[in-house]
Amino acid sequence: MKILLLAGSVLLLTACTSSAPPEEPALHVAAASDLYHAFSEIGEQFEAETGIEVVFSFGSTGQFTQQIREGASYDLFAAAHDSYIDQLSEEHLVDESTRQLYGFGRIGFMYEGETLGPMIPEVLLSDEVEQIAIANPSHAPYGMAARQALETWDIWEEVEEKLVYGDNIRQTVQYAESGNADVAIAALSLSYESDLSFDLIEETSHEPLAQALAIPKASEHPEEAAQLIEYIFSESGRTIMESYGFTLPEEN
Repeated sequence: MKILLLAGSVLLLTACTSSAPPEEPALHVAAASDLYHAFSEIGEQFEAETGIEVVFSFGSTGQFTQQIREGASYDLFAAAHDSYIDQLSEEHLVDESTRQLYGFGRIGFMYEGETLGPMIPEVLLSDEVEQIAIANPSHAPYGMAARQALETWDIWEEVEEKLVYGDNIRQTVQYAESGNADVAIAALSLSYESDLSFDLIEETSHEPLAQALAIPKASEHPEEAAQLIEYIFSESGRTIMESYGFTLPEEN
């Protein structure tokens, strides 16, 4: 009798398991670090509305580009500069039809307002500023914009010895917040959750930070990734992006 009951329990468990609805896939998104706050909020709302889990990896655009070249199967790639998406498109590693500009970023000085400021380029040359944090220009678009600004002001060579490099723009902000740098040239989008002062840098001092996204061809869930893109461009998504200082492209 015990054997029969056990067998019946196994059959019941099997029946319940086979009738359970399939779970929604988890989307794996590679996103530039400046998107940390905005995309985290978008992801939460998207998951609440669709039931689709979103797993974000935030980091350097250049490093993600290389990972995708090496076969990383991200479902969506949101870069901090459209040139990286264009590179992958030329290499046939992203679906060109999914490429879209999603916003324009801004840089500025992030610093402790009680000891410095208001911040202008000349202050970077003073003895009060011993270390200046920027993202690594070799693979981080926000770092390249910072370098371009320093070159526009004709002080790159004078401050080069003061520079400390973050792997990405979020780590660069952390250098300033921890006191390991006196000033960071950082993303406006990351300033909203920081207690440090933030002064915008003129857009004319560097090339535009035109940011684009696309679905990699190695994506295992392209349909769900397309849903997330649609949400990013929805009224809710656009409102969140604007709340973190992104200038949005005109709606199609």
